[in-house]
Amino acid sequence: MLIGMDVGGTNLRLGVLQAGAVIEEMRVAANFSEICKTHTPDEAWQQILTISADLIKAALKKHPKIRAVGIGFPGFIDPVTHKISQSPNLPGLLNVDLSTDLSALIGLPVVVENDALVAAYGEFCSLNGAYSDLIYVGLGTGVGGGLVLNGRPFAGQHGMSMEIGHMITVPHGRLCGCGNHGCMEQYASASGVAISYQEATSKKNTADAIATLARAGDIAAINAYETAGLNLANAVSHMVKVLDVRLIVIGGGMSQAWGLLAPAFQRALDAALIPVLRGKIEIRVSTSGDQAGIIGAALLSVASR
Repeated sequence: MLIGMDVGGTNLRLGVLQAGAVIEEMRVAANFSEICKTHTPDEAWQQILTISADLIKAALKKHPKIRAVGIGFPGFIDPVTHKISQSPNLPGLLNVDLSTDLSALIGLPVVVENDALVAAYGEFCSLNGAYSDLIYVGLGTGVGGGLVLNGRPFAGQHGMSMEIGHMITVPHGRLCGCGNHGCMEQYASASGVAISYQEATSKKNTADAIATLARAGDIAAINAYETAGLNLANAVSHMVKVLDVRLIVIGGGMSQAWGLLAPAFQRALDAALIPVLRGKIEIRVSTSGDQAGIIGAALLSVASR
């Protein structure tokens, strides 16, 4: 039995796996982004550790045969030290060692990988060998990316492979949490959609509410999602030119609004691709619900040891 954890910007989700399947899921509200913004880095880190350890301990009481924990964390994971080098959406966290610190609290081995990479691996495992490679795009508070090549998750030499949310699609555009301007996630994420809508209307709203408005014909809402689709397609077109991977899986919470992004995305992708690749790239919306990250993290907790 294994635990897979998915650390989000506003909640923490845990799944208990037995024989590769989730048999129980638990979650707690945990706004780590806000904690990091309102506390010193040391205080924020202790709160993150405590919240995470408490949830794992609750699972261990019910399932004492759990033998390892895998965690998908939003940030850059050093492949040598396994420390979290930086997390653009969790400001102040630099070179923190979640594996070691959390393991000391719960008494189990802990493996930490980038959240989009573990989701990519979870999606790959769900395909049962139908593909050897895939690119995963996670549309959430930010935009994450994960790559599986020849059946193995690819983290890169610095743990920063597929940080696609930080590909610059609008030169000199919006300021991103990573420090650059014009990153794709400032336009194609849930927060990016909210910014686009607010710039057009001066009204604050969530991406979900904006999706509802778009389906009802609101022009500003429609344009916000079209902007997201265009920027996402720009980034994806460059990825497939470099990697020549056929399957792109779209996941994350905002994938539920894929119908609003898809028309602009497909037009822009077809226009940007090398002609020989047009019509050969498969775009799939994830069918794993929101469990790909949990499953991938859990399976990597033993595969990477």
